[in-house]
Amino acid sequence: MSARIAASLHPIGALIFGIFGSPAAAVFGILHGAGNGILTIAKGTLPLAIFGPDGYGRRQGVLMVPARGAQALAPWLFGICLDAFGVQALWVSSALGVAAALVLTAIPIASGAHGKAAKSP
Repeated sequence: MSARIAASLHPIGALIFGIFGSPAAAVFGILHGAGNGILTIAKGTLPLAIFGPDGYGRRQGVLMVPARGAQALAPWLFGICLDAFGVQALWVSSALGVAAALVLTAIPIASGAHGKAAKSP
């Protein structure tokens, strides 16, 4: 649930910013930052909830390789989007957040004491 919230906060902030303009810039900044903070926690707990503790360290390492690559490329790619689309680049990043939130809705919310979100057949 926290990953869903985290992915949703940037698009919500962008929508508020788009509706109210520059007076809502602080609200956008707060929501974007809150999403990043929650995402930090979710990145550590979501794989544990889905896959369980067996092999957690190795799995985290494997999952973090593409995440760190994307994180390193993000400022450069956003700069390209700003150059190509101007302020509309905010909608590109918001669309990615909405897509992430939608993908995360496909993951069942954990139930039960053992923490696994889904049982495989």
